[in-house]
This record gives sequence, structure tokens and C-alpha cells, in this order.
Amino acid sequence: MAKVKSKWICTECGYESAGYLGKCPECGAWGTLSEEIQFASKPSQQNEFVNTQKPELLKDICLNDEVRISTNISEFDRILGGGLVQGSLVLIAGDPGIGKSTILLQTSGELCKNGKKVLYVSAEESSAQIKLRAQRLCVNSDNLYIYPQTLMENIKSQIEEISPDVVVIDSIQAIYSQSVSSSSGSVTQIRECTNLLMHIAKSKNITVIVIGHVTKDGSIAGPKILEHMVDTVIYFEGDKYKSYRMLRSMKNRFGNTSEVGIFEMHSDGLKEIKNPNELFLNERSQISTPGSAIIVTNEGTRPLLVEIQALVGTTPYPSPRRVTNGADSGRVLQILAVLEKRVGLNLSKQDVYVNVTGGIDVSEPAADLGIALAVATCARDVAVDSQTVIIGEIGLSGEIHPVNNIEKRLNEAVMSGFKKAIIPYANKINDKRIETVPVKRLIDAISACVSPVSF
Repeated sequence: MAKVKSKWICTECGYESAGYLGKCPECGAWGTLSEEIQFASKPSQQNEFVNTQKPELLKDICLNDEVRISTNISEFDRILGGGLVQGSLVLIAGDPGIGKSTILLQTSGELCKNGKKVLYVSAEESSAQIKLRAQRLCVNSDNLYIYPQTLMENIKSQIEEISPDVVVIDSIQAIYSQSVSSSSGSVTQIRECTNLLMHIAKSKNITVIVIGHVTKDGSIAGPKILEHMVDTVIYFEGDKYKSYRMLRSMKNRFGNTSEVGIFEMHSDGLKEIKNPNELFLNERSQISTPGSAIIVTNEGTRPLLVEIQALVGTTPYPSPRRVTNGADSGRVLQILAVLEKRVGLNLSKQDVYVNVTGGIDVSEPAADLGIALAVATCARDVAVDSQTVIIGEIGLSGEIHPVNNIEKRLNEAVMSGFKKAIIPYANKINDKRIETVPVKRLIDAISACVSPVSF
């Protein structure tokens, strides 16, 4: 009888310990070590993946004519950096029901239209269930193979037999390998199966797309090493009360990070939104209202125009509330402190609410000036012109720091019909299409928007 052994593995970083520890010595997380029963495992069967290739000079390495594969979905291609790279390993994670399987089944159908052979491995659904979804999405191709399977060894043998161009694994938490004794979804199983898929992708030049689950706090389930092993990490985000979905690239070895692709969920699948600025500004009032400012945030290579809304009111409680939605709470608190110290705006007895419309999260510092003006105008009941965009980062002494890609931001503002832009003085630029107001300090930006008498 095989000898039974037990070890404790951190679910965050994969650290292994012979006994239970309250705090992981590797990553410092508390209560993340879980017990796994280990049996005498079979010898590793990865010898076939050993690379016997000799070192080559960089100048002698030849690239294939087709290094990338287009998915025919421009928003998805944008996230990937221009398409799927042959031999790459891509991880897509998101909340349950957000549309991960839908977008990948649509992508599989589009790849088959380009003459590619796709193997869709479903570990959570039957062939009939996938057929029903495919009919709803109008996906039908002779090059799309559906394989409901959870055993990694069987998946490997089918990959060798079919020789597909792209393999989709739905999902990695439901796949298990016989060489590992623990159950599917455990840290060891996820690590082993992902390692096998990585070797298959690199040795056979096959693109592998893996779907991953997320925990209740939004992080990818499994060890942190999972994100290090793959080439690209994409998060599927969305508001459960709205039909809009966002693909966000958090890691990409073959393109820009922090790229965003925007889709809208319909009954027949996800439809890409070519002009997201219409989405974020379509409900905006053309009448100037206090507490509203339009900013130009930069998501990857794409400038987006979003509306910042602020509400300031007197609180009956000793401690005022600071509530943010879509903006970093620490950044907002810093901006409020600058407004009090450098502008003289007393907010110590005021509740402050800051909201970013459209369901997008704004984290870059270029949104600072827009947040500050939205709060300041609401506190003094004055309004910023609805045809003005705000761009700038605020320092602790009230100075306005420059931002990157100012030309792209202004060009997007012009295309959306805005007439005026408040920008940092260091980004001073002459553009005849739009009136630019360079400012050095926060008080100068406030004066450029409203009458100084109001303050």
C-alpha cells in the first residue's frame, strides 16, 4: 500500500510546509495554508518535453511569416497586442457568468473561419450544452472540435492526434493529472496541469488559452505562480447590473499591458463597442452642473473620456463619510487634503462622494485634476463648462504635474466635440482645433473653470 503523506501548501504563492503555519513565510499571507494528502506519485513523464535545441545567435533566428493569428474580433486583438501569438499560453479570468466561455467560443468560431483548427476542451459542460450555446452564438464550423474531458493525459493524447492550431481549456481548476494524487483545483494540480500545457504550447507551437476562476476578492484562484507561468493574463470585468463587459490585460509578454477592450452582452453573444466614448458620455447632460467634470484617462494605448461626479454635503455625524466608486479611495483622500490645505476649502464637516460613470475604474494620476474640480465646484455650487475636458496630476503642494500621451488625449477630446482643455503647463501645446489652458497650480485650474469670486 502506498505511503500516505500530508503537506501544507499556501494557496497564494504555492509555498510548501510539513506542518500548519498561521502565516506564510514566503508571501506573508495569513490563513492561506491548506492541507493536501500526498501519495507516492508516479515518475514524472515530462522527459519528452526536454529541449535538446542548441544555442543560436540572435541574428540567425528566423521568424515564421505568420507569428500572430487574428481572432477577427478587433477589441480582443487589441488586448492581445495584435492577435494570438503562436506557441503562447493565455490565461483569462473573471467572475462566474461574466462571459468567459462565451467570448472564447465566439473566438473559436472566428478562428475556424480563418482556416485554423481549434480544440475546445470543456471540463465543466457536456458536448450538448456547448452545442446549445454555439447555436445561440451562430457558431458552426467543420474545424471546431469539442472535447468534454477532465483528465490531462487524455487531453494531451487528443492534442497529439488532432494537431490543432489553438487549444481552449475551460477551465484549469477542473483539470487534473494522474501524476498528482491531490484532487482537481488544488494548488499542486493547477501548477502541474498548467506546466504541462506550457510545455505543449512551447514544444508544439500551439496556442493554448486557459480559463481560470477567481476568488471572492477578485484574484485568480490557485497559486500566484500560475500568473508567472503564462504569457498573457486577461481579466474579464463587468457590472452585474449592466450589460457592458471589459477585457483588461494585466500582463502581456507580446504587447502593452493595461489595455482595455469593451463589449456589450446580447442574447446572441458579446458585441464589441468600437467607440467607447459614446458609451461613457451618452447619458451626460449637455447642461453644465455642479460637481461634474470630464477627464481623459489613458487605458493602455486608448484614451477614454469619462465623467467624474462628486457630491458634497453637510453631515450630521461627528465623522464625515468619504465614499468612492470607480476611483482609488486613497488618492481621493489625498486630493481632499490638498484642497483643504492649498485652496482653503473646508471639507472637515462635509460628506464627500466621488463616482466614475460607466462602470470603469480610473486609477491613473491624470484623473486627479478632474476629481479635484468636481469636488470643488460641488462644494461651492458652481459648474465646469460641459465642453471642457480636464487633464492633470496634482502634487501635495498643489502643483500640476505633466501627463503622458497629451496629443492622443487632446485628439480624442476634439473627435468627441469638446472645445476647451485644461492641461498641465509642462504639457503646453499649440493645437488650433481646441482651446488649451495650461495651468501650473490647482488654484489656477479652478480659476480657469469658474469665477474666483466663487471661492
